[in-house]
Amino acid sequence: MKKRILVVEDEKHLAETIKLNLEIEDYHPIVVHDGASAISTFKEQRFDLVILDIMIPNIDGIAVCENIRLHDGDVPVMFLSALSSSEDRILGLKKGGDDYLTKPFNLEELMLRIAKLIARKEEGTKTESISEYTFGANSANFDSYEAVGKGGKFSLTKKEALLLKLLIENKDEVVSREKILQTVWGYSVYPSTRTIDNFILAFRKYFEEDPKNPRFFLSLRGVGYKFTNSAV
Repeated sequence: MKKRILVVEDEKHLAETIKLNLEIEDYHPIVVHDGASAISTFKEQRFDLVILDIMIPNIDGIAVCENIRLHDGDVPVMFLSALSSSEDRILGLKKGGDDYLTKPFNLEELMLRIAKLIARKEEGTKTESISEYTFGANSANFDSYEAVGKGGKFSLTKKEALLLKLLIENKDEVVSREKILQTVWGYSVYPSTRTIDNFILAFRKYFEEDPKNPRFFLSLRGVGYKFTNSAV
């Protein structure tokens, strides 16, 4: 079955160029030209990827991405924008984007990034959810919420277990605040960045030999949080 891609781009010539190249690569693109159409189309149909311009009519791409994330936390979203500052890219990633490509761009690079995002999503879908994990001298059981840290055995709270599992399942990748919100809080509550930081600080206290120089739990200001288990 062809992969379905939603293209949200108000420059019609560019939208048609992207559509044509996607069809050549055997994808099934659906093109819309404004934010409201993007939201309604996404709700009505199933997509494997969203290509999203930011400066589009009536509802901007950032707001569209936030709306998409309320309904689907897994579909890859690639921002395609003339906004090229580091602040713009960071904002796109903070609001739920998986990739950010600036205009003008190389079509071959666009196609390669699309293929990589879809492959990563498929690989993640195939991966079975972990029930237990060991890192360094530490371990965590996500069924019983029992853990072993530098102070010995202890119990994780439900939210600690959910967040720890999410970070571990995305090992070596930055997990955005928005993805944490959906997975751990279910968007029912909007904790501040400080709240999530406090969870990371707790993990460092539980599991890091030197919490001030963490090996496993990293924070990337303005972007998200990352778990790594690389050898020292």
